[in-house]
Amino acid sequence: MERPAPGEVRMSQAIRPAHANSRGELSAGQLLKWIDATACLAAEKHAGVSCVTASVDDIQFEEMARVGQVITIKAKVTRAFSTSMEISIKVVVQDMLTGIEKLVSVAFSTFVAKPVGEEKIDLKPVTLLTEQDHMEHNLASERRKVRLHHEDTFKNLMKENSKFEGLICDPEEGVVPTSGTSVQSIELVLPPHANHHGNTFGGQIMAWMETVATISASRLCRAHPLLKSVDMFKFRGPSTVGDRLVFNAIVNNTFQTCVEVGVRVEAFDCQEWSEGQGRHINSAFLIYNAVDDKEELVTFPRIKPMSEEDFRRYRGAIARKRIRLGRKYVTSHKEEVSLSVHWDINNQGTLSNANVEALKNLAARSGWEVTSVVEKIKIYTLEEHDILSVWVEKHVERPAHVAYHLLSDFTKRPLWDPHYVSCEVIDWVSEADQIYHITCPIVNGDKPKDLVVLVSRRKPLKDGDSYMVAVKSVILPSVPPSPQYIRSEIICAGFLIHAIDSSSCTVSYFNQISASISPYFAGNLGGWSKSIEETAASCIQFLENATEDGLINIF
Repeated sequence: MERPAPGEVRMSQAIRPAHANSRGELSAGQLLKWIDATACLAAEKHAGVSCVTASVDDIQFEEMARVGQVITIKAKVTRAFSTSMEISIKVVVQDMLTGIEKLVSVAFSTFVAKPVGEEKIDLKPVTLLTEQDHMEHNLASERRKVRLHHEDTFKNLMKENSKFEGLICDPEEGVVPTSGTSVQSIELVLPPHANHHGNTFGGQIMAWMETVATISASRLCRAHPLLKSVDMFKFRGPSTVGDRLVFNAIVNNTFQTCVEVGVRVEAFDCQEWSEGQGRHINSAFLIYNAVDDKEELVTFPRIKPMSEEDFRRYRGAIARKRIRLGRKYVTSHKEEVSLSVHWDINNQGTLSNANVEALKNLAARSGWEVTSVVEKIKIYTLEEHDILSVWVEKHVERPAHVAYHLLSDFTKRPLWDPHYVSCEVIDWVSEADQIYHITCPIVNGDKPKDLVVLVSRRKPLKDGDSYMVAVKSVILPSVPPSPQYIRSEIICAGFLIHAIDSSSCTVSYFNQISASISPYFAGNLGGWSKSIEETAASCIQFLENATEDGLINIF
């Protein structure tokens, strides 16, 4: 293993049976304690004074660690602000017999410096040594904006959800009330639970929360819950040795193979305990998968909200899921493996048909969930095995054949889509297939992106069928990657255009989002941007006002 980078703190732990759950896997609560301790030590190494946890971003768990393996946690400060710091945390697990390492999690937390007495502090900037350091330093600013606007974003999404409650919250759809998943537990804070500041160790609170949340999830699924992620949360206030901590957990909502459990923590000193008046010190939301005895994912039953409070939690879970999706792609560190195929004129028919079939299969998948409804526009998302797809449905007052003619000519795309700067035909393969070179605008201060894509067009074979425009990246030796651009990739995308009557149609746009194009979608998915709705509205305006040759009719 390489030596620690300057400013980096590492913790390595051999996983013992005492650290594991009944399945022999490292307890998520134990891992959260180790993560918090390592991050705190990294913050204090930079600040030179005591530090406390202010908030924790979403924690995604990619792999399970087992008894006998070794966990290594790496933490370092990515950016220092005036009195707070962002800490980057990377967790890997190593099998001691094979030496193979796997990524368990990448997370970010915020710590605040707590100098003694009246002393004021202004944290020193982080020394940036590598290109990765510079990239993380820039992204830290973006992540901080997301944190600061989190509450406003959540409130806006809750208002938006109430406008289309019938689409996302049909009481007749649910089959299970949540009352049976309620769990309450109490813990007395003892000296071993306190950190070196005298307050209850933040990681210990997270571990206790994970315990009650797991019990709540298991009551719904009657299987083995596996913690998939912890939603971003803030520590609202401290607790100290002698406090009684009361934990209340309940299932908020289910999403096919995952379930969200909410946990509320209240602290009581002796007087508060006798009076029944506690302090709300934390709330968190934990997302679980579950597996049966055959290690296959369990599909959770739909939730049936009964009370006004049930509906509030139900809608809140939907809003948090949307925010979580957006943040996931802001903080994503996955290296993408290219799925582009090499273009071969001798295999044109097979590649073209595969392009169209991929779009048809994406559109036919089950499990699409509504995330936004604005007038003529509906947005759906689908998450399968960490693959996110988006479906944007638009009602257009224009005949289907006209919409098809305008949308299948990608040279017209920059007229309505701000994500496309230029679209140039580089190979007119046939009437049904063209290859385009596309350039995109700069996002997050990086270099602009470009793509080389195959666009395959199909007209309906019979009445009732849809027009199709399928898009997929291809590798063309005559257009190699340029240092001026970041070569990006479209895995599967395109339009399905279905006639409603002779003068109107439904235009559905699908995109299986790759890591390289996720920055263009992240803000919208997370609720802090309306770029998809704005682009869809621009598309509708273009289709309804353009002549058949693509010119805008201004009369």
